[in-house]
Amino acid sequence: MTNIAAAIAAFALTFVTHASFFSSETRQPVPIDPQVFEQDANAPAATGPQGIHHAAGLRPALLSDPKDTPLYNADGATLSFTLGQWLGAKGTAQVTGTGGGAETVTIRFQGLIPQGSYSLFENHFDQQPVGFTPLDSSGTTNSFIAGKDGGATLDITVTPTMTHDNAILLVYHSDQQTHGMMRGTIGVNAHHQLIARIP
Repeated sequence: MTNIAAAIAAFALTFVTHASFFSSETRQPVPIDPQVFEQDANAPAATGPQGIHHAAGLRPALLSDPKDTPLYNADGATLSFTLGQWLGAKGTAQVTGTGGGAETVTIRFQGLIPQGSYSLFENHFDQQPVGFTPLDSSGTTNSFIAGKDGGATLDITVTPTMTHDNAILLVYHSDQQTHGMMRGTIGVNAHHQLIARIP
């Protein structure tokens, strides 16, 4: 593809909840979110389906549970929002080739945790285990704070261009800190909220 053709190549993406994506991809018998937790007095300490160890009295959230169910991290610290708020986030992305093996991704989110700390990462499904790198490659422009209304709009330059082996991943940081090139400790201070796989 020439640079001119790449410059006009564009496509749109719609984000889905990471919980539904994970449950479908791994064929969970009951759809769950393995990275946020609910209180359950009968639940022992255990390691969940993504290798996340959670404390006793907690279990991974079921997507069918009441939307007003409070959520916690794997250590039992409150996340200060409900299952309905967590699953209510939405997002779209417009990916436009700019030539030279790069593309611009314009992303719009709604329904995020108000003034929550977030980062965008790129999944690499062609790696085993699945790899993760900051969407901007450098970890300098991929993080943001959601607005008071839970909205956010940002443009990120991605190099090299993404393929079906990749996805755009939205990570919520419950410690209100970004972690540079890393996502953080999954289930404890970092939680995958939305994902959009490249077609």
